[in-house]
Amino acid sequence: MTVDGKITTRAFGPVDFTSREDKLHLFQQRALADAVVIGHSTLKLDNVRLGISEDLRAIRIKRGQTPAPLRVIVSNEGRIDSQLKIFQSEISPILIFSTKRMPKHVRVSLREKKVTLHLSESRDVDLCEMLKILRRDYKVRRLACEGGPILFRSLLELGLVDELNLTIAPYLFGGADAPTLTGLSKEFLPASVHCIMKDIRVIGDECFLTYRIRSPL
Repeated sequence: MTVDGKITTRAFGPVDFTSREDKLHLFQQRALADAVVIGHSTLKLDNVRLGISEDLRAIRIKRGQTPAPLRVIVSNEGRIDSQLKIFQSEISPILIFSTKRMPKHVRVSLREKKVTLHLSESRDVDLCEMLKILRRDYKVRRLACEGGPILFRSLLELGLVDELNLTIAPYLFGGADAPTLTGLSKEFLPASVHCIMKDIRVIGDECFLTYRIRSPL
């Protein structure tokens, strides 16, 4: 994020204001996880594949992991474009957690891409249930969330975040219309979230922070 706490501009463009070191750090964190989860809005804006480099794949295999983490998409409405880049590669299996609100033609097109759908009867995705399914059925023990702010805020509100990796970039964006880590909501979180510093590194003009999220009392 920027020095004033913004994770993108008010136009919600892809993040391009951080360094090569920050991007490598992202890939390294991604490679540690059994699965990576991303909200549909962020996926659509960034249009990423959620892959990792060959050297990180080799390290994962040496650790006894699969070559790449599972890719998980969360979408309440399920209006997902099957032409996004993530569906054009076979890096790893793709799971989508959505609801029965997903249009039938979208279900058909996604299944043609060999995507596994988990559709609930509720209006919104039950994130606690999603984590239970990932642990029970897919043996996921470490899940990395790569945004966006709405998904991250929802996980925070449910007490489902253990660790926060945060890079502070040397920029100021300003304004009320650029989202922070928890989005654009004018409402405070239901309860303050206490972060405990685990690590801090300075590389060039960027600060790399790792926080442990203290469990609520």
